[in-house]
Amino acid sequence: MRRNRNAYTVISAAILGVVVAGAPVSASDYELGLFAKGGKSVDGGTKGGGSDKQSRGGGKKSGGTSDGGTTDGGTTDGGTTDGGTTDPGTTTPIDHGGTWYSWMAGDVQGAWDSGYYGQNTTITVVDDFNSGSLLNGDLGTGAQSLTHGQWTAMQSGMIAPGAQVNTHDFYSGQAVGLSAGFNAINLSYGMMAAHGYDVNQIGWSPQEDSIISYARAGSAFVSKAAGNDGVAIGAANASGNEDYLGTALIGAQSAVFVGALSSNGSTSAPASLAWYSNTPGTNAVTQEQFLVVGVDGGQTGLYGTSFAAPIVAGYGAIVSSKFTDATPTMVADQLLGTARTDTIAGYNVTLHGQGEACLRCALAPTGIN
Repeated sequence: MRRNRNAYTVISAAILGVVVAGAPVSASDYELGLFAKGGKSVDGGTKGGGSDKQSRGGGKKSGGTSDGGTTDGGTTDGGTTDGGTTDPGTTTPIDHGGTWYSWMAGDVQGAWDSGYYGQNTTITVVDDFNSGSLLNGDLGTGAQSLTHGQWTAMQSGMIAPGAQVNTHDFYSGQAVGLSAGFNAINLSYGMMAAHGYDVNQIGWSPQEDSIISYARAGSAFVSKAAGNDGVAIGAANASGNEDYLGTALIGAQSAVFVGALSSNGSTSAPASLAWYSNTPGTNAVTQEQFLVVGVDGGQTGLYGTSFAAPIVAGYGAIVSSKFTDATPTMVADQLLGTARTDTIAGYNVTLHGQGEACLRCALAPTGIN
């Protein structure tokens, strides 16, 4: 915990996606290390705050059909994809190492099949890897009990199987390092303190200070979970607390806030905003930074915007793997500018921001600027 340098107000990190007795719990209800009731101790496989690569599954499509049918994932940039071609009439399947599951949008398989799966990118997941508190869930690979960070790291790696996924335990307080090439940072947590302070009064640790600086400078694509209190970003929740990490990222050029829909949307079956999801509210700047994606907790057992943000972190890596010269800010703008509103029931900019992230749409052009 860190103290406000002027008012000495305690600011505590809080998870933004928790399942207790099958229901999502507001981030403000449980501080880190206390949120999982009845959790078991972590075994020796728990990852720490270093740069451990998250393992990923490989194989074939699994888990049912996509909402909107097959997608093309966009056209290639005037050449063969990584899989190449053996002759004009026969293509070699691309070995992207990913497995599609029905909690994912159908666009993901289309992107992989077009040769874009996050290769030559790095996703750093800043989360809880060491507290010993476990969540039960199943992302399609079988039921498991994992730390919150293990879940979010696994999820981002499943979306972008070609990305290097690094872990950074947020208890470390140490600055987050960047790798060569495109970097995405996933933030499925918030920094909570009593509402009413100016964000400049918060005495950030080197960890949050580095993240905020990267987002403001456009050095890394930052995917920030919106929060689970059903309020606007920057507003007080029912306990009178505010997520100051979210507030600090408002207006940051390469940061995207990610809210949750109750499922992946389609034009034939528009999705509704998850009842717990925070929103952009009436702030026009926040609205321009805000996306939503489906979080199907009924399938995975994992609810909360914590499990929306890793999807968009993976999308950022995938977009970068096509547009290899694009900056993190350009990738953020591409995802925001191609979001769909026709797949959302009762779309409203104050609730859904720019709309539902559409990976196929983001990959469609031959170039971005």
